[in-house]
Amino acid sequence: MFQLILLSHQQHTDVGNFSLSAELMGLPKDIPISIQQTCLMGGKQTGSRLITLTVGNSVVRVVPTRGMAVLDVVRATASGKPVRFGWDSPVKDIVHPSFIHQEASGGIGWLDGFNEMVVRCGYQWAGHPGQDGDEFLTLHGRIQNTPADEVILEVEQAPPYRVTLRGRVDEKRFKFTNFELHTALSLTPDEPYLYMKDTLINKGSYPREYQAIYHNNFGQPILDSGAQLHVPVAELSPFNDYAADGLSDWNQMPAPTQDFDERVFNVRPLSDEKGFSYALLHNANASCGIEVSYQTDTLPVLTIWKNTDTVEQGYVIGIEPGTSFAYNRSYQRDLGLVPTIGAGESKRFEVRFGLLTEPHQVADSVTNIAQIQRHQAAQVRQTPIVRVS
Repeated sequence: MFQLILLSHQQHTDVGNFSLSAELMGLPKDIPISIQQTCLMGGKQTGSRLITLTVGNSVVRVVPTRGMAVLDVVRATASGKPVRFGWDSPVKDIVHPSFIHQEASGGIGWLDGFNEMVVRCGYQWAGHPGQDGDEFLTLHGRIQNTPADEVILEVEQAPPYRVTLRGRVDEKRFKFTNFELHTALSLTPDEPYLYMKDTLINKGSYPREYQAIYHNNFGQPILDSGAQLHVPVAELSPFNDYAADGLSDWNQMPAPTQDFDERVFNVRPLSDEKGFSYALLHNANASCGIEVSYQTDTLPVLTIWKNTDTVEQGYVIGIEPGTSFAYNRSYQRDLGLVPTIGAGESKRFEVRFGLLTEPHQVADSVTNIAQIQRHQAAQVRQTPIVRVS
C-alpha cells in the first residue's frame, strides 16, 4: 500500500503543491492513476486547496478545505467524450471558509460558497435556518465550512488499484458538541463508481442530537429538458405549497426556466434486500446519468431539490439522502427525524455515485429501481407534512 500524508497537524506535515504519477507511487507506469494538489490563490479562494485524482477514465476534484467536498467529477465515455458530473453555480471561486459568514442575511451566508457536486450538511444540525428553542440555526450546519485535518492518500499497489482519500473534519464546541467526522472517498480505474464512506463519532461524554444531509447536485449535461428522475418511493410529499403545485411532474425536468425558483419534495424511499435505496437522474435521451445509492438504516429519507431556474442563476437538481428533510430542526423531532448519537458511539453513512456514461448502464439502473418499486405502490400526499410559519 502506497500512503502519503498530505496534511497533518499532529505530525507537522503539509506537502503543499505536488504531483505524483503512477510510477512514483510504486505502480506499473501504464496504470492510469495520478494525483495532484494545488494551493489556490486570488480572491476568496485564497488559502483553499484542490486535490485532483485521475483514476482510469475518471477525474475527481476534492476540496479538503471545505469539509472534504467533491467539487465535480469528469468521466469519459467509451468513445472518449468527457461527461461532467456537477453543476455551474454563480459562485465560481472555491471559497475559503474564512470568507463565509453563515449568520449573514438571516442565516443563509452558507450560500456564498455553494458550488460543489457533493456538499455535506450537518452534523450538529442541518436544514433551513431559524430558531430552535433558544438556539438560532444557520443554513445546513457548519461542517461544510470547516477545513479537514489528517488528509491521507492511499493507493493499493495490486489490482484493483483502489485509490482512497481520507480526511478528518472536527465539529467541536465547548459545552455542546465533540464530533469527529472521518471521511473516505475511493474509486478504482475499472469501475464507474465513486464510493463515500463517512463515520461520525461522538467523542463527548453525553448523547447528542445530530443531523446529516448529503447535498448532491447535478446540472448539465445530465440535467436537460426532458431529463427524468427515477426513485423507488414509499411516500412522496411536497415541502411547501409551492412544491405542491408541481407534484404532477415532480420527476420530469424542464429546460432552464425564468422565475422557476425551487421546488423541494420529501421522499421516504424503498430499499432493496441489502438496505440500499437508489435515485437515478438521466438526460433526455438516457445516454448518461448519475445514480445515487445510499444505506437507509442511517440515511432514511431523501430530499429532491428541483432548482431548474436559468443557467446563470443555477440550473441544478439536488439528490439528497439524509437523516432528515430540509426543514429546520425544530420541525423534525415530531417526525422522528432528529436522531441521537450516544457518548463514544459512531454512525456510518455510505453513499455510492454511479457515473453512468453509457446507455446500457442507465437502462440497468432504471430496471433495478423499477424492480424495487414493484413490491409497493407509492403513496403521494398532496399537502406538506410540515407547516412552516
